[in-house]
Amino acid sequence: MLEFVGEYDYFCKFLIFDKYRHMAVSDIFRKLFGSKSDRDMKQVKPILQQVLAKYGEIDALSNDELRARTQALRKKIQERTDPFEQRIAQIRLELDKDIPVNEKEKLATESDKLVKDEDTEIENVLNEILPEAFAIMKSTARRFAGNPEIVVEASDSDRRLSVNHDFVHIEERDGRSVAVWQNHWLAGGNEITWDMVHYDVQLIGGIVLHQGKIAEMATGEGKTLVATLPVFLNALAGKGVHVVTVNDYLSKRDSEWMGPLYMFHGLTVDCIDKHQPNSDSRRKAYECDITFGTNNEFGFDYLRDNMSMSMGDLVQRKHHFAIVDEVDSVLIDDARTPLIISGPVAKSAADDQFMEFRPYVEKLYTMQRSFVTTTLNEAKKALAAGDEAEGGKLLLRCHKGLPKYQPLIKFLSEPGIKQILQKSENYYLQDNEREMHIVTDPLYFVISEQHHSVDMTDKGHDLLASFVNNPDFFVLPDVGTQIAEIEKEDLSPVEKQEKKEALMQEFSLKSERVHTMIQLLKAYAMFQKDVDYIIVDGKVKIVDEQTGRIMEGRRWSDGLHQAVEAKENVKVEDPTQTFATVTLQNYFRMYHKLSGMTGTAETEAGEFWSIYKLDVVVIPTNKPVIRVDEQDLIYKTKRAKYNAVIQRVLELRKAGRPVLVGTTDVETSELLLRMMERAGIRDAQLLNAKQHSREAEIVARAGQSSTVTIATNMAGRGTDIKLSPEVRAKGGLAIIGTERHDSRRVDRQLRGRAGRQGDPGSSTFYISLEDKLMRLFGSEKIAAVVDRLGMTEDDALESSMLSSSIEKAQRKVEENNFGVRKRLLEYDDVMNYQREAVYSRRRNALSGERIEIDVMNMILDTANIYAERCEGMAYDEFCEYIMAQLSIETGISEQEYSKMNLKELSSRLFQQIFDSYDRRMEALVAKTYPVIKEVYETKGTMFERIAVPISDGRRVLNLPVDLKRAYESEGRELSKVLSKTIILWQIDEHWKQHLRDMDDLKQSVQNAAYEQKDPLVVYKLESYNLFSSMLESLNKDVLSFLLRAFVNVRESEQARPVQQQRTDMSRMQTSRNNLTTNGERKANMPVHVEKTVGRNDPCPCGSGLKFKNCHGKGL
Repeated sequence: MLEFVGEYDYFCKFLIFDKYRHMAVSDIFRKLFGSKSDRDMKQVKPILQQVLAKYGEIDALSNDELRARTQALRKKIQERTDPFEQRIAQIRLELDKDIPVNEKEKLATESDKLVKDEDTEIENVLNEILPEAFAIMKSTARRFAGNPEIVVEASDSDRRLSVNHDFVHIEERDGRSVAVWQNHWLAGGNEITWDMVHYDVQLIGGIVLHQGKIAEMATGEGKTLVATLPVFLNALAGKGVHVVTVNDYLSKRDSEWMGPLYMFHGLTVDCIDKHQPNSDSRRKAYECDITFGTNNEFGFDYLRDNMSMSMGDLVQRKHHFAIVDEVDSVLIDDARTPLIISGPVAKSAADDQFMEFRPYVEKLYTMQRSFVTTTLNEAKKALAAGDEAEGGKLLLRCHKGLPKYQPLIKFLSEPGIKQILQKSENYYLQDNEREMHIVTDPLYFVISEQHHSVDMTDKGHDLLASFVNNPDFFVLPDVGTQIAEIEKEDLSPVEKQEKKEALMQEFSLKSERVHTMIQLLKAYAMFQKDVDYIIVDGKVKIVDEQTGRIMEGRRWSDGLHQAVEAKENVKVEDPTQTFATVTLQNYFRMYHKLSGMTGTAETEAGEFWSIYKLDVVVIPTNKPVIRVDEQDLIYKTKRAKYNAVIQRVLELRKAGRPVLVGTTDVETSELLLRMMERAGIRDAQLLNAKQHSREAEIVARAGQSSTVTIATNMAGRGTDIKLSPEVRAKGGLAIIGTERHDSRRVDRQLRGRAGRQGDPGSSTFYISLEDKLMRLFGSEKIAAVVDRLGMTEDDALESSMLSSSIEKAQRKVEENNFGVRKRLLEYDDVMNYQREAVYSRRRNALSGERIEIDVMNMILDTANIYAERCEGMAYDEFCEYIMAQLSIETGISEQEYSKMNLKELSSRLFQQIFDSYDRRMEALVAKTYPVIKEVYETKGTMFERIAVPISDGRRVLNLPVDLKRAYESEGRELSKVLSKTIILWQIDEHWKQHLRDMDDLKQSVQNAAYEQKDPLVVYKLESYNLFSSMLESLNKDVLSFLLRAFVNVRESEQARPVQQQRTDMSRMQTSRNNLTTNGERKANMPVHVEKTVGRNDPCPCGSGLKFKNCHGKGL
């Protein structure tokens, strides 16, 4: 006993020395260089002082004078931007004229530069007016908070708002028309009375957001109010500000909650989630000065715009400035999940393989489980006999086979066992795992839990092959070797090609089989029901590992979701074809300026900077945080940990404090609820993915005295747990974490539920050596300390050094996750570059301003490719090739051809193709203009558009041509409409096929690892080749139609009118719906009925006219 006390005393002294040694070093660095937070605040405080100095002047103004200052700021911005806007408008008019293509190219380049220069000028003027704008917004909040009514002279904006909104109405007072603004209105279906005024720290947050950075603000610090400052300032420029939320409840609520403050100053506000996609009302929402919406809908609207067939279908305008709420969730957690618009596609035989192979995989998994059980028993016997080497090897084999096997996890928690496993693992990992096969060969498959991968062994392949009585059924052929052997065979070129094609077909078929098997194995071995997913109405619903909420509409990629559906024996959903796709990461990188706010971003600061060039600034709290964050309590087993949690909950309930128990998965939350009920806690609240619809109700009760709430670590994100004075007096909300999450910011989010706005509170994490994080990282030293101190199962280990060690383990996981995300980013970037190129060309075609430039570039690219391809050809072969491809004569004599070099040949081909195109368009104009002229002059008042049938001999297109524009341009409008229609049609067809090819490529390149090649390198090379091939085919098909085009009309056929129609997207599906992260489903939300006015009632604007003759005109 004395020896144990001496060792423990030495251990404690070491901890104290180590603590102060590190504190001294950090203090020295902080004094020399200052912390990042100090430097950030040093940059912001001068601006803060300017705002506070201006506030005194602004707040002394009358209400009308305050609004006049806002209009003066808008006028100042307009004066600075007018020269740019006027020149851009002039350029658009010039581009619409019939001028040489070279001049159009110069004008287009100038226009692009002017847009960037205007953005720079806007930022300069916004920085100049920032103090005054922020002071105006703070004064506005103060006036609404301190006055039930604000009376101002009625403006046109006030009159329009009074028609549909209850918080403002028009009255006649003292012989003048005034607008009366009330300080209470509906937000999210609930009546609210405005009672907030910006703190100084919130002004700091607003400055940081305006600068295009991330403001990290603690829970309860009023992020929504902070956003009003930069939103108001940037909205004055009229370029549009997007406020992005994680769900439609928050977007609607916040637009209604904060909207009146903006509207008071004449700014327009709307929320895209209130309107149907691809509608006029949604376009009007985007035209507002401030637009609220969910991250998903902003992304989907971008994709829909790039599927539109006319400018009238577009809803979005330039991506200027966005503020993202819960930025870590949107730009880190969800950033790489693609938003996909898809349509139905024919089902293939490969889609049935998941159900076909499921029995084989289930049997394989069962046999592995049985083998691991036997091996674990053998390991126990070997260790009991003192054979540590053999026992360690067998333990490692079990761990490689089924790392989540509960009997194995329980055995590893016994004293010294974990160290034996780690010692054995270190031995077999040395020399590049040269002897690891001794451990893994007896297994059927090997699981790498850290890398989230499953690999089949030879034994597993043989077993699967025996199921189908074909030893090569799942074996990929060695393509390189077999092609070399085919080349050596005495066969004709045609026979060799046939054998190569058969080989590649076999490789493709078996690749699909192997991929299906691996995904099924992952589903069985690595994905647990009620942890990673749940089954609802016969469908597999993914549970977000960060929040524990159901991720509606989300599906795992690469066939994994189908594999889980097959495993659970539910319907394997039919496949769809991708028509358009983008990740949130790439969508938000398109904005001129991007900023974000959250309570937990500092731990991901490196990733934010690396990918988005966003700096994270920690904003001080308005009141000091007095929450007590206690040291982690570490137990040997989960059972002991849960018992300790329940005992602590009983103590806290007795003291009258509310308790929030955080878990990392659905299964643990339900287990704790059952254990608490057995312990006599029968009124505990449960909030997990299965009860997310009650989240608002549960969070509202969570702060009441003696209430126990069991929830996932990030439950209630976006809402505050508010405490009564009675609860504050008893010590506030107690947070109990039952497991450390992989990510530190999730733990910080859980801690942050307590201690808002100076509230008291406490937080403690209960940890066991059986937890996932402890098993994967960082438990070696802790396990050694536990064994050395001779702890029993119910003893808890508590130390700042051990808590620090756990944080280091979390950093390892974060670094590993960042590495995975960064690699995915490289895959995604390849697709993004291609998407930007295609969508840019498509947008040019849609607007029609640069259509001639794009056609000329297509001709130039095609001429260069054909010149290279024809180099060395005989003259007759050259002429036949060009005729077959483009149906034109070369215009080059045999003598000229023989003397030409590559550059000269390319130049002549370009000129010949361009001249042929020009002649073809002139012929179309000559044929159609007389008809257009006659129709316009005789029936111009009847027709707005007419349909002109154009054919290339294989298909007929009915071009909708604007009659007036065609008449005024003497028919040249027809050639522009034809080029535009053909380019849009061909881009869409080729891009859809390219997306399918890229999906197939991303799956197939993973097999490159078997050939000792980096799949990413192969992917980049092959995707470049695919894209080049797609562009070549696109250019060829466009030019082929244009060079063959003729008017497909008989003399007797009359011109007929046509109406412009919207792009039909009725059969399109979005594969990722909004997350109901606050649980308020649309059906459960209070219904807000807008103010309605009868047609014959007096108009609310005060004009004295009937509504139908005033603001209701045309409705």
